[in-house]
Amino acid sequence: MRCPFCGERDTKVTDSRATDDGCSVRRRRECVKCGRRFTTYETVDRTPLIVVKKDGSREAFDRNKILTGLMRACEKRPVSVAELETLATSIELTLRNQLKPEVTSKDIGELVMEKLRDLDEVAYVRFASVYRQFRDITRFKQELESLLEKR
Repeated sequence: MRCPFCGERDTKVTDSRATDDGCSVRRRRECVKCGRRFTTYETVDRTPLIVVKKDGSREAFDRNKILTGLMRACEKRPVSVAELETLATSIELTLRNQLKPEVTSKDIGELVMEKLRDLDEVAYVRFASVYRQFRDITRFKQELESLLEKR
């Protein structure tokens, strides 16, 4: 690792530990030449995950889109941001562990609903009403009845 201050190639690691999310390693380094310290992060180089949308277009997977949708669904609900972060991470890991280079937006939506159902039922119904594009109260009622049956 090259020192960002003097450019020296020889540095030593003084401390290593996993980050809070467990997905990378934080390393404190010290330059052998100038003695200054700096921090580096080491992460796994993941292959890109491509989302195939309903119209057939493709785009790179964006975890923040899932998190934004979860935050909207859980607005004014007793769900912490930490719980939403954990849920978004769980969804991403599930998708990546399938080891498929492409995933459909439908699969992502269904996975979000499945996990959200266990977290908060009201947020689940909110998300489902937008995701499944409920057109009338009958469809909304059917979803609520389905939810009550699963209890």
